[in-house]
Amino acid sequence: MYRIIEPSATQWDTFVRQHPRAHVLQYAAWGQLKRAYGWRVSRVGLIPTDNDNLVAGAQILYRNLSRLGSMAYVPMGPLVTHPDQWNPLWSAIHKRAAKYKAAFLKWEPGIYQSETPPDFAQWRFIESPQTVQPPRTILINVQGDDDTIMGRMNQGTRRKIRKSLKSDIHYYEGSADDVAKFTAMMQTTGTRNDFGVHEPDYYRKAYDLFVSSDDAVLLMAEHAGDVLAGIMVFAAGTTAWYLYGASSNEKRNLMATYGVQWQAIEWARARGCQYYDLWGVPDADEAALEAQFQERADGLWGVYGFKRGWGGAVVRSAGAWDKVYNPLVYNGYKAILKVARRGVD
Repeated sequence: MYRIIEPSATQWDTFVRQHPRAHVLQYAAWGQLKRAYGWRVSRVGLIPTDNDNLVAGAQILYRNLSRLGSMAYVPMGPLVTHPDQWNPLWSAIHKRAAKYKAAFLKWEPGIYQSETPPDFAQWRFIESPQTVQPPRTILINVQGDDDTIMGRMNQGTRRKIRKSLKSDIHYYEGSADDVAKFTAMMQTTGTRNDFGVHEPDYYRKAYDLFVSSDDAVLLMAEHAGDVLAGIMVFAAGTTAWYLYGASSNEKRNLMATYGVQWQAIEWARARGCQYYDLWGVPDADEAALEAQFQERADGLWGVYGFKRGWGGAVVRSAGAWDKVYNPLVYNGYKAILKVARRGVD
């Protein structure tokens, strides 16, 4: 038997850090970051009736859709330690979602490599028409020495990494003073590659929340006073995630974007990570990706050509699944999605 609690941020993060499916999007700091940009946040946890040890739970985000309700969202969770915790945990999550007047709950459980994915139908979830996080990615195995890791890469990527390491580029862990340089490059990158970026304060807040607790790093590349590239990498458990990256228009022939990624792989490996997640490629199977990447540059196609050479495996998460509480609002949400997609097409 279990009791339902709302864990403190410290109690929750302690539980997440030791969980086999630990993910940065379940950290309390991620909730703080999203709260600053219009989301509400709560956490639900289970503890046994005979002790105070947290054994299961979820961090839940909420976004208002209309006056009729909100969307509840569980990214890369919930986290359980025994199968008998699923039913009481879902019951607690649904009750909490009702408190926040959620019209539906979106669940993105993440990647299942060797494990069996959840039985979504068992808990009456339906496949969602919309994902929040990219469902397909490239996962790099960073176990082994330098030669072993590079040996999994294609020849072009290895050559560019080695060139970047011989070009007198200064690679270093950025301080708070370097965030402004990084955000300026983000604007340059977004303009050059035609994709949206967050406002500068978003990256500043992410840095302040995660780097201070050693859950992330800002890696920078400079050459003769010119800032060439920077990335923000996050880590939890056995995985590191490349969430944000930027580069300038200067000295691109020095391949600083390759060198800074190599620094990130070294950082991930040094802290005991087994995998480095490049976080997002087009949602197509590998055969389609290889057949089309040279002709397409829309959406995530523009980054696939860079990411494909790092020797990782193309993997797909379990996708997104919705639990509908209010069919009227949910059908309105789906109708809006259809209109938006017609506008893109």
